[in-house]
Amino acid sequence: MTSDEGEKIVWQGKFITAKVNGKWEYVSRARGIRAAVILAIDEAGHVILVEQYRVPLGRNCIELPAGLIGDHDDVEGEDDTTAAARELEEETGYRAGRLESLGEFWSSPGMLSESYTLIKAHDLVKVGEGGGTDGENITVHRVPIADLAQFIAARRSLGDAIDGKLLLIMGGQFT
Repeated sequence: MTSDEGEKIVWQGKFITAKVNGKWEYVSRARGIRAAVILAIDEAGHVILVEQYRVPLGRNCIELPAGLIGDHDDVEGEDDTTAAARELEEETGYRAGRLESLGEFWSSPGMLSESYTLIKAHDLVKVGEGGGTDGENITVHRVPIADLAQFIAARRSLGDAIDGKLLLIMGGQFT
């Protein structure tokens, strides 16, 4: 069902746009920017996760590595797998021998129009420390998949937020 009133921009920043369409209020990425989320599992059965402070949550969050596609002028027009490779190495210090797109997904369709491409990283090689760029201050965690539920419970007890996409791994859907 669509609104007869049409979409109206209420506010727009560099990266997000607040919109209204009828009674619906929602947020989208500005300039058509999307995201790449990387599922990186090494040959020993460890998933590579990142921890970083998230301002909207006011605390650290445990997440899959991810980043925006084409968010800077120097990478305008880059494709999903190129962005995923760049973000994986910047954030975690791992390089993938092969990247596989698992499809496009939507983050929170009742509130956001943002989508992301889920990319599975194969044949991982540690090539650096990771940690992100521009003051991201990312901590990398290499967690055995068999211990993921306990890791998440421990991090939750410390007050960390847990990204819902980790349910994909806990359910064994993409491992």
